[in-house]
Amino acid sequence: MFSFELIAFDADDTLWHTERLYAETQKKFTQLLANYHDPKWINDRLYQIESRNIQHFGYGIKAFALSLIETAIELTEGKISSKDIQEIVNWAKNMLNSEIELLPYVSQIIPQLSSQYPLMIITKGDLLDQETKIKKSGLEKYFRHIEIVSQKTSESYEKLLKKYSVNPSRFMMIGNSLPSDVLPILNLGGGAVHIPYEITWAHETAEQPPHDHAGYYQLKNLGQLPPLLERIMQNKE
Repeated sequence: MFSFELIAFDADDTLWHTERLYAETQKKFTQLLANYHDPKWINDRLYQIESRNIQHFGYGIKAFALSLIETAIELTEGKISSKDIQEIVNWAKNMLNSEIELLPYVSQIIPQLSSQYPLMIITKGDLLDQETKIKKSGLEKYFRHIEIVSQKTSESYEKLLKKYSVNPSRFMMIGNSLPSDVLPILNLGGGAVHIPYEITWAHETAEQPPHDHAGYYQLKNLGQLPPLLERIMQNKE
């Protein structure tokens, strides 16, 4: 009987809410600079600066805060006050200290699947922040392996699969991001389940693969995952 050697999950916005925090903080940021520019211009410039800074700072709340500060300095022509910069730092601290709110079905489905399959978390971002969120989530005990990476590319996934001696054809990745959780895995010949989140970060947009692409599945929520895995296993017999 066919079985997966490893089923991996993204963390942020797949297992728990995260993008909401960024959206709320970005809204406050546009209000902070409202006397200098309109919201669209502020958000467009922030996107450009974030894109440029990813190669230097990577992903996560700390990188986001640095991009906010740089954007504020640029768009105010250096007139931003130290008080306002401290306010941005405080926003970042609040984000880092926020409670973990699991997405629907996660608290039921993850324990259920962990008794049937070897599970793994593959998440990208700041090491300390991601480790803290995983511990606060209460889900750590259900995952056999946890990997925190700087990028999610076909190359980085290939290294992880080799590390755990897993054939891509017997690997499944579940996540909310097409460019990070789906497309790289499909390129390797693995399976990928896309569960869109209510908000999509501008840097995580991509064109969907064809619905009949081998190994590609899209679900509305995590509650639909167990029946999907059962169907896949039956078809592989």
